[in-house]
Amino acid sequence: MSMNFITKLPIPQETKEKYPVTPAAMKAKEDRDGQIAEIFTGKDSRMVLIIGPCSADNEESVIDYANRLAGVQEKVKDKLLLIPRVYTNKPRTTGDGYKGMLHQPNPEDKPDLYKGVLAIRELHTRVLTETGLSTADEMLYPTNYRYLSDLLSYVAVGARSVENQEHRLVSSGIEVPVGMKNPTGGDLSVMINSITAAQHSHSFIYRGWEVRTTGNSMAHAILRGYVNKHGQSLPNYHYEDLEMLYSMYSAAGLENMALIVDTNHANSGKKYLEQSRICKEVLHSCRHNDDIRRMVKGFMIESYIEDGQQKIGQGIYGKSITDPCLGWEKSERLIYEIADTL
Repeated sequence: MSMNFITKLPIPQETKEKYPVTPAAMKAKEDRDGQIAEIFTGKDSRMVLIIGPCSADNEESVIDYANRLAGVQEKVKDKLLLIPRVYTNKPRTTGDGYKGMLHQPNPEDKPDLYKGVLAIRELHTRVLTETGLSTADEMLYPTNYRYLSDLLSYVAVGARSVENQEHRLVSSGIEVPVGMKNPTGGDLSVMINSITAAQHSHSFIYRGWEVRTTGNSMAHAILRGYVNKHGQSLPNYHYEDLEMLYSMYSAAGLENMALIVDTNHANSGKKYLEQSRICKEVLHSCRHNDDIRRMVKGFMIESYIEDGQQKIGQGIYGKSITDPCLGWEKSERLIYEIADTL
């Protein structure tokens, strides 16, 4: 019944000095940030794919995956902008289980958050430097965003965090798109309220400072499905769901209307092979409704080198130790199919 203070963590500036971003990598990120902003504001008709492992659990396999993605990016650059999903913070429904590289740089060792802070900084820096692709991560702890603020081109707020005041306020001060997932219970008004808060300016306490934000016009919706009162997973990516979201966006009078569809989680019932079909159904809806097409900016896809998932300690290279993912061959094929459709 107590809280034991174990290790004083480094401040963000110290980690940035330890793992600095090269001028070339900074320029690559600036260029990509500009392109991503034009997609989310409707100036560029391409879509984004936030694609990668459910959890970035192994540095070398994540780097391998990102390099593969970089090779595909060049081939689809006229239709798609690929953002590697390098999720180093893993929310857990019950609080148990692997919580991501931030907590455990080695999933088989005990938690070490000091090493974790350095490990996630190193990983995101390596992806950007070695592939030229800037990354996405989930903002599980808002105070930790500053460790990666110069590296991330996309931030997600999870279904369990979207009602949290601090997540909303910090999102209003982030300069890249922040996706707000619908809560696990499926109430879209909660998500709309979160987007509204993030698009407005606020004053609040952050990392021991009084800060004031200008608002993030690129805060937007992520539909990820939901769980009903019986514990059943239900989707919210169908045509009628997209129409409803567009109506809710319009009624809220928000500055920017944008949507990313999460193809896994409750939308697929964690049946990872369904992700390809879900993408194609949403693209079909886009072809039949111009409002939906303007609103849908892309997809979030859980993908790794090997299909499926494994238990911690099995040691299969490039296979998820959390939610099951689409393997590389199927993922590459899906990327090309989406590009061919646009």
